[in-house]
Amino acid sequence: MQQQFFELADLIQSCLKADEGFLAAFSGETSQFVRFNRSAVRQAGAVAQRYLTIELFRGKRHASQTITLTGADDRDAVTAAVAALRDVLADAHEDPHFLINETPASTTRVLPNMLPAEDEAVGAILDAGRGHDLVGLYAAGPIHRGFANSYGQRNWDTAHAFSADFSFYLQSDKAVKVDHAGTAWDAGTFAAKMGGAKARLAALARPPKTISPGSYRVFFAPAAMEELFGLLSWGGFSLAAEKTATTPFIRMVDGGVTLDPRVTLAENIAEGIAPGFQGEGFVKPASVPLITKGAWTSSLASPRSAAEFNVPPNGADGSEGPVALDMAAGAVKDADVLATLGTGIHVGNLWYLNYSDRNACRLTGMTRFATFWVENGEIVAPLNVMRFDDTVYRMLGANLVGLTAQRDLRVSTDTYESRSTRSMRLPGAVIADLAMTL
Repeated sequence: MQQQFFELADLIQSCLKADEGFLAAFSGETSQFVRFNRSAVRQAGAVAQRYLTIELFRGKRHASQTITLTGADDRDAVTAAVAALRDVLADAHEDPHFLINETPASTTRVLPNMLPAEDEAVGAILDAGRGHDLVGLYAAGPIHRGFANSYGQRNWDTAHAFSADFSFYLQSDKAVKVDHAGTAWDAGTFAAKMGGAKARLAALARPPKTISPGSYRVFFAPAAMEELFGLLSWGGFSLAAEKTATTPFIRMVDGGVTLDPRVTLAENIAEGIAPGFQGEGFVKPASVPLITKGAWTSSLASPRSAAEFNVPPNGADGSEGPVALDMAAGAVKDADVLATLGTGIHVGNLWYLNYSDRNACRLTGMTRFATFWVENGEIVAPLNVMRFDDTVYRMLGANLVGLTAQRDLRVSTDTYESRSTRSMRLPGAVIADLAMTL
């Protein structure tokens, strides 16, 4: 695929007129999908797709088009797209915030293929689900991204990744969610995760408990933390949101509020799955500090925001959301989580998160799947669905008891249009006082 993309980039170059330039982005994958239900394979298939986005520019005028690559008439499709974009440019307005990298910075990264054979992964999943109602999806295979421009820059990235996203279903709305994802299949880690899920499934069969609204000690598992930071990533770390005072962290940006000193967050491209370059050709730094020891450090700056607010870009995509969010580990050992929690709520997953007061970084959401009431470090009963409403400043600030020493690599399971390369590496969090409102 890499050679094909670079040859098409050379073709685009040969089609240009003297005052024109181009950007080209490649997106492709070869993916295996296996769907499970009642601990049996219900559907298996493969997807191979390749797309090329061509952006033609002349000065500050630019226009783009995406074509599907078939391997048959790709060269004709590319030349036709360039001609069509040239016609569009004739009527296009100048874009004052159009900023591209004009200093070539070519890179190549091909992660080693450490994925299991499909029958090996499927066999392990079927063995783990035997005797239970296991439902979910396994997806695996290489994901390719490429970039080229008229300045001679060429970038390529191939990541071999997988995601196994499952639930052990009990009855009604009772289920235990479990996942395993990354670039290398670890049979021991997979077995441990599935064993832990089965133990929680047994506890889920106990009569459920209902508690009254109030303040409770809570443990958020890494999966719950992923939901929390998934919401915060919508504008939370964006330079545009910072400059327009729409970031939920505005009180931190203004300098008056901090989180617990144990909270450190960064965009860690070097250890993520996402490619180390973006659509305007800027190479991403290995790491961009966002929050350091509880204090606001910097935002993610896309080229458009950089041009608008006259600051250097730091490799962010147009959404200015993190694609490889990394949170520093804490000191609470996994084996000590329940003891550290003591009496309170063990939250495995959250859903329906939203802002109840964006300016105050106040979030609301509901517990999901296996959430348990814990007494004296022991799981007593599953907890009926509850809603929380509290600020991040309290949760990860004054009320933070501790973060777990072990972190989970949370690879996005999104498969809309194509498999995602977004990831988060997160610990769990013990919180002393969380407001449960319903």
